[in-house]
Amino acid sequence: MSNTVSAQALFDEFADALQWHWIAGRDAFSRRFDQRAVQSARASADLVGYLNYIHPFRAQVLGEKEIQYLTNATQADCVRRVTRITELEPPVLILADGQQAPQALLDLCEQAQIPMFATHESSSYVIDVMRNYLFKLFAASTTLHGVFMDILGVGVLITGESGLGKSELGLELITRGHGLVADDVVDVVQINQNALEGKCPQLLQNLLEVRGIGLLDIRAIFGETAVRRRMRLRMIVHLVRQESMERNYDRLPHEPLTENVLGVPVRKAIIQVMAGRNIAVLVEAAVRNYILQLRGIHTYEEFTQRQRLAMNSSID
Repeated sequence: MSNTVSAQALFDEFADALQWHWIAGRDAFSRRFDQRAVQSARASADLVGYLNYIHPFRAQVLGEKEIQYLTNATQADCVRRVTRITELEPPVLILADGQQAPQALLDLCEQAQIPMFATHESSSYVIDVMRNYLFKLFAASTTLHGVFMDILGVGVLITGESGLGKSELGLELITRGHGLVADDVVDVVQINQNALEGKCPQLLQNLLEVRGIGLLDIRAIFGETAVRRRMRLRMIVHLVRQESMERNYDRLPHEPLTENVLGVPVRKAIIQVMAGRNIAVLVEAAVRNYILQLRGIHTYEEFTQRQRLAMNSSID
């Protein structure tokens, strides 16, 4: 979460969608989200929400109830409630639901240099729109090494040690009708709490490197349907040599393997590379098995149950 956004950029981003107006604090156009809030935010919900005095450094939204809270009290209480907003150090204040800002709040924004926008859209809609935008802007990201493919509609990252033929495998899968997203370098971003999206850096788009041949333009050779711009990362297929397989992995794992990427568990399959094995078919089989598991069909569990029933019947 190293990005940031100014009040001016935020206003311009939603000028059409929210039809809002800048009603106070115009000179604070460069005001930004506090970097401490951005770094500590667990989600975009931490960066925007209804007026709340225990959540500093976030965009505070004032709807009908919030304006009533600031105005329906004694004059001393109203002044105190408005003044406390400065302690929150909000990057912006957003007046929603077509509410009118009390003069004391407008004066405060001018004095404290806090940008204030006003819109007739509902406060809940404003929060939803901004949360989605801020999540994408401040989303955690990383770069992974491998071949990222669309296999049967599933985003699959093929990883493994150097020299195991990941790119050649990708090329064979393309000839079998699957799509290339990225080769060698994959930019991965967390698009929500439980989902990751991978895409290819612009410099390498449509390209696949095959040893002995060089760079191949997959789009030019195989056509538009052979490439994808981006895909959800749902599965990792890791290629290993025989000695690594025997040393580090069970032949029949009792539980599905996963790998954490940006804190999100991603299903993982291990495939041993040996001369004579059709790795492309094995990758397709692993993906099909994953799809079956998504539908609630777990072959290993069914086999275990059959085995248990067979043992019980033999005892009887």
